[in-house]
Amino acid sequence: MKNLLKALPRAQGLQGLWLPLLVLALWEFTSRQSAAYAYAFVPLLDIWHSLLGLLVSGELLTNLLATMRTAMVGLVIGGSLGLLVGGLMGVSRTVDKLIGPLYHAVRQVPLLGWIPLIGLWFGNGLLSKVLIVSLAAFYPMVLNTYEGVRNVEKRFIEVAQVLKFSRWQLFTRVQLPGALPSVITGVMHALAFSWISTVGSELLFGSGPGLGGLMQTAQAASKMDVVLVAVASIGVIGLIINVGFTRISRHLLRWRHAH
Repeated sequence: MKNLLKALPRAQGLQGLWLPLLVLALWEFTSRQSAAYAYAFVPLLDIWHSLLGLLVSGELLTNLLATMRTAMVGLVIGGSLGLLVGGLMGVSRTVDKLIGPLYHAVRQVPLLGWIPLIGLWFGNGLLSKVLIVSLAAFYPMVLNTYEGVRNVEKRFIEVAQVLKFSRWQLFTRVQLPGALPSVITGVMHALAFSWISTVGSELLFGSGPGLGGLMQTAQAASKMDVVLVAVASIGVIGLIINVGFTRISRHLLRWRHAH
C-alpha cells in the first residue's frame, strides 16, 4: 500500500504526457496518408534528422542566440522605461495627467500597426526589431507598475509620512516594495510579449539572423521540416523562460506566504 501511495504522485505527473503523445501519434499517422499530407505534416523522423543537422551545423544555435539577444535587449529597454514611466505616473498626479492620456491612446494601436512606420523611419535592421520588442515590453510594465503603486495600502504611506520620509524614500521604501507583486506580473507579461514580438518582427522585417528569419528562409525553400524545428524551438524556449521566471518570482515574493 505504501509503495502504491509513493507511486501515485509520479503517475499523476505522467498524465500530462498523454496529450502530447496523442498529438504526436496523430501527426505521424496523418503524415503517412499521402505525399501532400507528408509535406504539411512532416514525418517525425524527418523532423528529428533536420534537428540533428541544424545542431551539428550550428545554424539553429546561431539563430536562437540572435533571437534571444534581440528579445533581451528589447525587454531591458522597454521594461526599464515602463517601470520608470509607470512609477512616475503612479506617484505623481501631474505626471499621470500629462502622460496618461497619450500612453492610453498609443497602447490601443496594435504593434503590427507601428511596423510600416518603424520600417520607414529606421529601416529593416536590428534597430527596428528592438524598437518593436521594446514597445511590447513597455506597455504591460507601465500599466502594472502604475496599478501597483496606486494600490499600495494607505496606512503604509501614512506611517511613512509620520516618519517624515522624503518623496524618494517613500517611493523606494514603501511604494515600490508594495507594488512589487504587480511589477513582477508586468515583467511576466513583458517577457511573453517580448518573445512573441521578437519572432514576429524577424518574420516581418526578414533581415539578419534569428529564428523568424530561419523559418522564412526554410519556407521559401519548401523545407517544412526546418520550419517545424524552428517553431518547436520557439515554444520550448518560451516555456523555459516562463517556468524559470515563475520560480524566480516565487522566491522574490516568498514573504507573501510567510506566517
